[in-house]
Amino acid sequence: MLELLIKRGFEVLALHHAEAILTHDMPEALTDIESVLRDMELPVEELVRGGGGEGQLTQRTRHALVNCGWNKHNFEIKKIVDGEEKESVSHEIDHVKHFASGVFALEIEWNNKDPFFDRDLENFKRLHADGVISIGGIITRGSSLQNSLRENIAKFAHDHGISKADRLSEYYNPTPRQLNKIQQAVRTSGSFEEGWAHAFVSDKFGEATTHWRKLEDRVRRGVGNPCPLLLIGIPDSVLIR
Repeated sequence: MLELLIKRGFEVLALHHAEAILTHDMPEALTDIESVLRDMELPVEELVRGGGGEGQLTQRTRHALVNCGWNKHNFEIKKIVDGEEKESVSHEIDHVKHFASGVFALEIEWNNKDPFFDRDLENFKRLHADGVISIGGIITRGSSLQNSLRENIAKFAHDHGISKADRLSEYYNPTPRQLNKIQQAVRTSGSFEEGWAHAFVSDKFGEATTHWRKLEDRVRRGVGNPCPLLLIGIPDSVLIR
C-alpha cells in the first residue's frame, strides 16, 4: 500500500483495519493520494519566506486534491426526538471524497498548533461512530523532515550569504521578539547562520506544532480510536535545497 510514497521516504501508518478497507474497498483513494504526493517538492526558500495564511506547499496539495474530487465538506448531525430537534453538531473537513464503498475524510496539518490533531482525530471518531465516514486521514510533516529543518535552514543561510540580521528582510521581517531570540541563539552558537536557523525553526516549526511524533503519540494513546485511520508523514526527500 502506497509503495511509491514509502520508497520515497514517506511515513505511512494505517490503523484499525484502514489498510484492509483501502486495499479492498477503496483502492481509488490510494491512487488519488499517491498521485498527489509522489512528486511533491518543497524549496527550502519557501520554508523561510514569510506571509500569512497557508504555505505554498499546502496550497498546492489542496489544489491537487480538489482536482481529484476531494472537496471541503461540512457534516451536520442532528438529534431529533419525536420530530423535535434537540441537538445539532457540525464538523467541517477540508477534503472529503465519496467512493462507492464509503467516505474518506482527510486533513492536512502542515504547521498548526498540535492540539489541531486532537480536533481532527476526535472529529473522525464522532463521524465514524455516526456512520458518516469510513476512514479518516491526516497528512503532516514527517519525522525526517522535522529533524532536518535546522540543518537545511542553516545550509540555506550559508548558501545565500545570510550572515547578519538585515539580510533576512529579503525573505521575511522578524519581529522584535524574534530578533531578540535570534541574537541570543547567535551568541550561544557563535555563528549567525547556525544561531538564526536554531531560533527560526524553534519559533516557526517548534515541538508544539503539528508533526509526525506529535501525531503518532496521540494515536498510540488511542485518540481517534476506533475510527480507521491513514496517517502520512512528509519526508525531507521533498526538499529542494
